[in-house]
Amino acid sequence: MTSAIRPSETARHTAGTGRAACHHGEILQGCFLDDRRRPVHALVTLPMNGPGSTAGFTHRPGSPPDEVTVMPGNRTKARTAAVLTVRECAARRGSDPCGGELTLTGDLPVGLGMGSSTSDVIATVRAVADSWGLRLPPETVARIAVRAEGASDPLMHGPRPLLFAQREGRVLEVLGAALPPAVVVGCTLAGGGPVDTLALPALRHDGDLPAYGRLRRMLRRAVADTDTALLGRVSTASARLRQRTLPKPEFPTLLEIADSTGAAGVQIAHSGNVAGILFDPRLPGLHRRVRRCARALEDEGCAPIRTFTTFPPPTSEELPWTRTSRNPSADRT
Repeated sequence: MTSAIRPSETARHTAGTGRAACHHGEILQGCFLDDRRRPVHALVTLPMNGPGSTAGFTHRPGSPPDEVTVMPGNRTKARTAAVLTVRECAARRGSDPCGGELTLTGDLPVGLGMGSSTSDVIATVRAVADSWGLRLPPETVARIAVRAEGASDPLMHGPRPLLFAQREGRVLEVLGAALPPAVVVGCTLAGGGPVDTLALPALRHDGDLPAYGRLRRMLRRAVADTDTALLGRVSTASARLRQRTLPKPEFPTLLEIADSTGAAGVQIAHSGNVAGILFDPRLPGLHRRVRRCARALEDEGCAPIRTFTTFPPPTSEELPWTRTSRNPSADRT
C-alpha cells in the first residue's frame, strides 16, 4: 500500500518527461463484434518508428489542479490530458493535486491521420505521471486519452497489432506479436491537407459486419503466418470500404501504382490524408520496385514522405530507396 505523502513533498518543483510514437494510418478500420457480440467501431494501426511527440511537465506547487499552461497554446487536448493525469496521479499518491506547466515538442504534421494528437496526449500523460514518480498502465493511459480526445489510437500499447475500440479505449483483440514484414512507401493525398477527425460523419457500418469479420480473420491469419501478401489484401480491402465514408480521389491511382510495381497492397489513414504502398521485403528486385513506386507517386502528385518498415529497420546504407525521391522533403515527415 502506498503511504500518504504531503503535497509539499510530492510537488516541490517536480518535473517529468514523456515521449510517444506515431503511426501511419490504419491497416484495418470498421465495425466488429466484441466478446459480447455487440458491434463496436475499432481499428488496427500501422506503427511507424521515428517521428513522435515529447512532453515536459513541471509542477506549480500550491496552484489549482486545473491551472495548467501549455506551449504551444493550441494543444488543448494535451492540456485536458494533463489536468486529468494530475488528478489521477494525486489520487494514487494520496496527495493533493496541483497545476503546472506543460511543454510539447515534436515533428508530426497535424491532421494527416498519423496520430499527432494522440501522440501529444500520451506523451503528456507519461510526463505528468513521471513528475509524480509514477508509470501508469496502458489501460489507464487509454482511458485518459479517450476522455481528452473523444477517440484515441492505441499508441499507448506499443507496436503490437491490436484491434482497438478507439472511442472506448479498450483492446478487442491482440492479433499477435508483430505485423508481417513489410516495406511501406508513404505519401500524402489531397495536397497534404489536414482532416478534422471528430468532424467526420458517424460511421454506420453495421451492415458490413460480415465483411469486417472476414477481414479480421484474414488479418489474424496474416499475423500468425507472417504473410505480407495477405496483409496487403486486408489493408486494400479496408481502404476500399472506407471510400464510402471518406473518399480519396487518388485511390484508383494508388491501386494502379501498387499493381504495376508488384506491391502487396495499399493502406490509408481512414481519418486523414496519409497513405502507403506495401511491399514484401522478400520480393525480387525490391529496391528497383520501391524506386519506381516513389517516382510514380511523385509524378501523380502524391508526394512521397517516408519509406519505412514494419520490422526493426536496418541501417540507412541498407535502405538506399529512402533517398531516391526527387522531392527534397521525401525523407522528412
